Amino acid sequence: MDIDKFHHHSPIPGTTLFDGKQAMKGYPLNKMCYSFNDAEARDEYLEDPEAYFNKFGLNEAHKQACRNKNVLELIAAGGNIYYLAKFAGIYNLSVQDVGAQQTGMTVDEFKEKLRKAGD
Repeated sequence: MDIDKFHHHSPIPGTTLFDGKQAMKGYPLNKMCYSFNDAEARDEYLEDPEAYFNKFGLNEAHKQACRNKNVLELIAAGGNIYYLAKFAGIYNLSVQDVGAQQTGMTVDEFKEKLRKAGD
């Protein structure tokens, strides 16, 4: 493939491109998730999520995606998967839980798909 002719922003169906626009859209959300590196911040969040949302200036789309604990919604709202991993960890969401959400499968279906891929 000639790299000079490759269009680097080609749409991939079902994929949200994390670019500068998404980074700005999700800045408050990602800043909040980054704060979860600190155990005290995680405790504060769990004590009153709504107050914590407001502390970081989350908009309603950010808040609803957090309430739903839905990684695809969080990504659509501008979340970066590396920061969202901190959010997922608070709720003990595993990589398989997130993969199931991303593929529209149950966790058991997703695990079976992974197991079959390894055969």
